[in-house]
Amino acid sequence: MTQLKEFNDTFLKACRGEKTEYVPVWYMRQAGRSQPEYRALKEKYSLFEITHQPELCAYVTRLPVEQYGVDAAILYKDIMTPLPAIGVQVEIKPGVGPVIDDPIRSLKDVEKLGEIHPEQDIPYVLETIKILTKEQLSVPLIGFAGAPFTLASYMIEGGPSKNYNRTKAFMYAEPKAWFALMDKLADMTITYVKAQIDAGAKAIQIFDSWVGTLNVSDYRYFIKPTMERIFSSLKEKNVPLIMFGVGAGHLAKEWHDLPLDVVGLDWRLPIAEAREMGLTKSLQGNLDPAVLLAPWDVIEERVKAILDAGIEHDGYIFNLGHGVFPQVKPETLKRLTAFIHEYTKRS
Repeated sequence: MTQLKEFNDTFLKACRGEKTEYVPVWYMRQAGRSQPEYRALKEKYSLFEITHQPELCAYVTRLPVEQYGVDAAILYKDIMTPLPAIGVQVEIKPGVGPVIDDPIRSLKDVEKLGEIHPEQDIPYVLETIKILTKEQLSVPLIGFAGAPFTLASYMIEGGPSKNYNRTKAFMYAEPKAWFALMDKLADMTITYVKAQIDAGAKAIQIFDSWVGTLNVSDYRYFIKPTMERIFSSLKEKNVPLIMFGVGAGHLAKEWHDLPLDVVGLDWRLPIAEAREMGLTKSLQGNLDPAVLLAPWDVIEERVKAILDAGIEHDGYIFNLGHGVFPQVKPETLKRLTAFIHEYTKRS
């Protein structure tokens, strides 16, 4: 398959705060559970098996671009992908999520962690990116990584958590071990993400999915210096950098201070309020994904309100406030994409 269309850089322009012909759109988890083609694949292959087969993984990644007409693709993989390379054994259990049988409990555990060597450890990820960017996509490919706090939460809790008590207790009680862990994960993230960019990724999103569990002062002390180091290092690569987390509206200003390009918002913080808080960088978001299960007239009304706020400034990308639910119909996303493009088209 070759690139037949002219390259669409609308998403990249919006990331950089430039004027665009229309508001670009992509959806978190656009590749995956809501697509019948994907569900058919999952009957034969696990997530792990799909991501280890570059041609198959490229197919899953590009499918929503072809089906919905979105302005960017996001690489199909999991935030846990780089962890085995540093010595963390992860199992993705159906209905549960990532499970780690040997969680971090001490500085000694942290010191055992190794380094990632992308060409040796995750060649299948780099090959998938090359296939997509050199042969298949006419829109930018977004690479991504999990942020250190979110990765640490799985590594310390041993799996998903509702309250992150173990993680926060470790952070408060073992600050030396905590900062050592942050350093290890920052090093891994920088190396991992730079390899994705070198392979062809045109933008990067860092998912700090669960950092909203922290208050602002704890974020500033325990997390922000690590994120500052990560984004400062990635800036050298000159691709747009996006930050996203769930339930983290109180941290939006902290993210805005970091050397990144786009602040991703979940549905709890309206775009107009974010602008009133002083956020001048590009914004991405932020329809509640549950709205996609409502009748079309409800979807349209909610989307119009978000778009009207978003287009008051250049540098706006439409997205959901979190990932697409499995129950969302592909035709809804196709119709929504066309509506966003048409509604925001500038003559």
